[in-house]
Amino acid sequence: MAVAQQFKPFFKEKNKRAFWIAGPCSAETEEQVLSTARSLASANIDLFRAGIWKPRTRPNSFEGIGTQGLEWLNKVQTETGLKVCTEVANTAHVEACLKHGIDVVWIGARTTVSPFAVQEIADALQGSEVKVLIKNPINPDLKLWVGAIERVAKSGIEHIGAIHRGFSSFEINKYRNQPRWQIAIELKREFPDLTIICDSSHISGNRVLLEEVSQKALDLNYDGIMMEVHPNPDKAWSDAEQQVTPEVFAKLKERLIYRPAEIDDAAFNESLDNLRLQIDEIDDEIIALINSRMQIVDDIGAYKKRNNMSILQTKRWSEILDRCMTKATELGLSTEFISKMLETIHQESINRQHSILKRKD
Repeated sequence: MAVAQQFKPFFKEKNKRAFWIAGPCSAETEEQVLSTARSLASANIDLFRAGIWKPRTRPNSFEGIGTQGLEWLNKVQTETGLKVCTEVANTAHVEACLKHGIDVVWIGARTTVSPFAVQEIADALQGSEVKVLIKNPINPDLKLWVGAIERVAKSGIEHIGAIHRGFSSFEINKYRNQPRWQIAIELKREFPDLTIICDSSHISGNRVLLEEVSQKALDLNYDGIMMEVHPNPDKAWSDAEQQVTPEVFAKLKERLIYRPAEIDDAAFNESLDNLRLQIDEIDDEIIALINSRMQIVDDIGAYKKRNNMSILQTKRWSEILDRCMTKATELGLSTEFISKMLETIHQESINRQHSILKRKD
């Protein structure tokens, strides 16, 4: 039986509305945790989050309040009725959370990269009914993410979800962590029933981008959003720049639009199917045209071999790029997209011609 068949939805209204997780990056004081939870209780969130143990890049940073923070989360449960969640990174963390009746635990990005650490957590979870969320690894490796999910599933946990928090990169860009949306889309394709949440705070790295990132995630059919909320973000002990006040959160949440993946409307679905059929036909034409192009590439490769000519002619490649970029601009197409597409086709052309030159015929 496929692992995906073991997953159960995190909430009953899946595919009808977005699932919301909100709360401070770190639990700092009892009053900070409770005041935030009180403010969020009226915002119709599904889970209250707070980091109890914080894996930090360098020592001497605030590494979490520790186990006493779990007692604060218990008070949140009792006082507000909210379900609560926090991050775990080892057996001791899991055991403490289970002892305190924490509703949901998540495995962080730094932990997901280590199969040994994930297996340790999975073993500690065996026999429990706690729900588990698994963040993507810090590096863009889909197999590591899938492996972590499979390890937890094999421990008998039925309610498993994924959190997309973006990927570390040396590139300088507007995001703290590159979204690389396609990796999360591939995860959803592999596990269609898996609940996937977007951690827009960690992707954004600043509060300015939160709405943009959250809306894109919802438009890509994510099941929900995780966002960091603090009563005084600028004074937060960790990740101050990416947190918002409960008031800002409530307004932002109301502005976001959740669109279901499917609509029960026969006329709409028929029109959509017709448009998709046109896409399928065009895709078939594109594949056929690429095949024709590669046959010409093979002919050129054979011609170059007979005349002892190198594969790459930089001037010709520049001419192709310039001509196609001009055409893309005229048609209103993204030059970045066309450039990437041409580079992929060009690399395949080089690979094919290289194989021809290596042949002994």
